[in-house]
Amino acid sequence: MLEVRLSESHSKYKYRQIYESLKDMIISGKIPKDYRLPSKRELAKDLDVSVNSVATAYDQLIAEGYVYAVEKKGYYTEAINKYNPETTFPESLPESLKEDKVQKRYQYSLSHMTVNSTRFPYKKWMSFQREVIKNHQFDISRLNHPQGPLEVRESIKNLISVTRGINCFPEQIVIGTGTQPLISQLIDLFGPDVKVGIENPGYSRVRDMLNDKGIHVVNIPLDTEGVDIQKMETEDPAIQFLTPSHQFPLGMIMPISKRVDLLNWASEKDGRYLIEDDYDSEFKYGTDNIPSLQSLDKNRKVIYMGTFSKTLLPSFRISYMILPPELLEKYKARYKYWLQGNDSLQLYTLKYFIESGEYSRYVKKMNSHYENNRTILIDALRKRFGETIDIVDVPAGLHFIAKFKTPRSYDDIKDRAEAASLELYDIRRFSTGYVADDDEWKDYVLGFANLDTEEADEIAACLHTVIFE
Repeated sequence: MLEVRLSESHSKYKYRQIYESLKDMIISGKIPKDYRLPSKRELAKDLDVSVNSVATAYDQLIAEGYVYAVEKKGYYTEAINKYNPETTFPESLPESLKEDKVQKRYQYSLSHMTVNSTRFPYKKWMSFQREVIKNHQFDISRLNHPQGPLEVRESIKNLISVTRGINCFPEQIVIGTGTQPLISQLIDLFGPDVKVGIENPGYSRVRDMLNDKGIHVVNIPLDTEGVDIQKMETEDPAIQFLTPSHQFPLGMIMPISKRVDLLNWASEKDGRYLIEDDYDSEFKYGTDNIPSLQSLDKNRKVIYMGTFSKTLLPSFRISYMILPPELLEKYKARYKYWLQGNDSLQLYTLKYFIESGEYSRYVKKMNSHYENNRTILIDALRKRFGETIDIVDVPAGLHFIAKFKTPRSYDDIKDRAEAASLELYDIRRFSTGYVADDDEWKDYVLGFANLDTEEADEIAACLHTVIFE
């Protein structure tokens, strides 16, 4: 008789206990192959359970391939080799692989990566979601077009034609889950031998991703107006990555003269392109927004990258790129079977949010809010630091560069900031090569989007303690 043991105190259903007991005996070899199991009624009577419990257990064993049934004869075990694992399942992961359940929360944050989520119009967004559920049942029940729903791309096209002067057809837009995955797809259209220029300092996540892909990356230094064109011409990349409307992280706005020079450079040779990352161009203080580089391009040499991470919420993961027609053809050929990764419900909600005018109203309101944050933080820092601070005061975006005159090293300041529960990022995060510690001025990227203005003086005092005291 089989030794199938059941426990009244066990949290699992009876059928599950029967199934697992028989499965373990079959895997361990305690029950040989082609062994005839008791009938359902026999085993049910022996275990004092219902026939249905045994039948359910047998059906599951058959479904998984442990048992087979022979009509009018009964149930038999399959031929399964004994599994001899070399190691047992680890009791715990190595420390280097463990994760905290909750991300570290700082008492004060000067992070450039955050936005103010408390002012997001959640009720409006949710009301549009309900409209999508009502009107787009078919659309959200199926897989998206590889580039995202055309209706949503039409809404984005209409928006950026007004706000950024973009010239494109909605078919040129590719929606993705972030700038990084979109650039990864884009670079794969050029092949492994392509040379890509990255601003230095610049967007380190893109640089690191391209290096990991084995792409030939050249780091192009900056001058006071943006990328150093002379150095770029020497390196001769096929693709140059740019942040012209608000250089990341140094903040300068590229003048029209340099933009024209870059467009001329791209047009001088076939296969050259400029990637324009317009990551936070919606926020400009005191004057109108700077037109995009793409709006000046007549030779289809600019690949435009936009995102809703700064204007909405980063967790929505909605970004997009605009491809020149010749690259769009390559994209469609390569990614025709691509499964679009964005949430259809969120994408159609974005369409309603834009078309209702709510998006533009929200951006306008946040532009005023962020300008106030920026002004208050700069005033608090200048009041606290005096002549020991030099702020690169470019009225745009959600961060600025502050230089502090201090004998402390970057590592010392980093450790002291962590100890003080202050989230702080220095220029080394975005630069390649050595950043001198012996320079008396230390450069930091200070974000103000999530600033509690009532705490501005406290944050300035905390920062002063970290850097000097």
